[in-house]
Amino acid sequence: MMIRHILEERERRTLSASACLSAESAGREVDEPPCSVRTAFQHDRDRILHCKSFRRLKHKTQVFLAPEGDHYRTRLTHTLEVSQVARTVARALGLNEDLTEAIALGHDLGHTPFGHAGERVLDALTPGGFHHVRQSLRVVTVLERDGRGLNLTAEVRDGILKHSKGRGPLTCDDPSLMASTLEGRIVRLADILAYVNHDLDDALRAGLVDDSRIPQSIVRVLGATHARRIDTMVRDMIKQSAGPEGKDIRLSPNVTEAVKGLRQWLHENVYQVDSVHADFEKASRVLRELFLFFIDNEEALLAHGGRRHPGDALGVSVADFIAGMTDRYAMNLYHKLFLPQPWKIF
Repeated sequence: MMIRHILEERERRTLSASACLSAESAGREVDEPPCSVRTAFQHDRDRILHCKSFRRLKHKTQVFLAPEGDHYRTRLTHTLEVSQVARTVARALGLNEDLTEAIALGHDLGHTPFGHAGERVLDALTPGGFHHVRQSLRVVTVLERDGRGLNLTAEVRDGILKHSKGRGPLTCDDPSLMASTLEGRIVRLADILAYVNHDLDDALRAGLVDDSRIPQSIVRVLGATHARRIDTMVRDMIKQSAGPEGKDIRLSPNVTEAVKGLRQWLHENVYQVDSVHADFEKASRVLRELFLFFIDNEEALLAHGGRRHPGDALGVSVADFIAGMTDRYAMNLYHKLFLPQPWKIF
């Protein structure tokens, strides 16, 4: 018996009846021989972990633009924190931890440089608009491996596509917005639980805010420290989602309101403050000018590493190229293309 079969049988014996079993996956877009030592979801996780888009997350902004301090989050550390929260919940509920981890590791692969400021620029300029969720799916289905994609299972692709909430509700009853698996729904909530907590932690470290400014209505529910807040959120998700039914992933009403309140408070007191917003305005101009340059210079796009995929408008190919950049690559390329270079004498 192959090791994969042993692992699949272990899932059948040990996981909840509500778990998504790897042996019952809806499969991949392109059929391929299964791995002999890994389940389908383990294989997906490994493909994401080893892809180039994942490695580039370490130099993409989370909240603070190209932070010089060693302890501020990047898009990569955000992804790892989401994965940790999501795996903890999945394990506690007897759900498929490998599927949960694969979705969590892949959920932000399509994020632009300079965070949501970069996303807004590309959304305004790209034919048909741009959203990092759709781009994350495009990365794993089209862009990675020189245009072949990662050929992930349907359940991982579904979880990646439906993880985002924006400023909207944390959960809803619309099946077109919610993942088809409970594992995917865990990642949707783990994403916001991770970022409201670590963005606050980074803002406190940067001196943008102090503890006394956090509304007491939020502190009373979630706690006064980083550790207490994340512990409260995770325990609440497990408690509210457990039980004989096990049909959905949710938070209690009071924790839901506190999380939403903290998200709104961060928008007003961290994300939009002048010292943060001003740099993102500059970063937006960098991406805008790069986009317009490559729209007028397709040869330059290809010369700098961009790709054209059959059937795509040039604007989509430019958006693919720019979305894949790290913060520092975008700034260095802007400097190279638009600023005078020292004259080299040999």
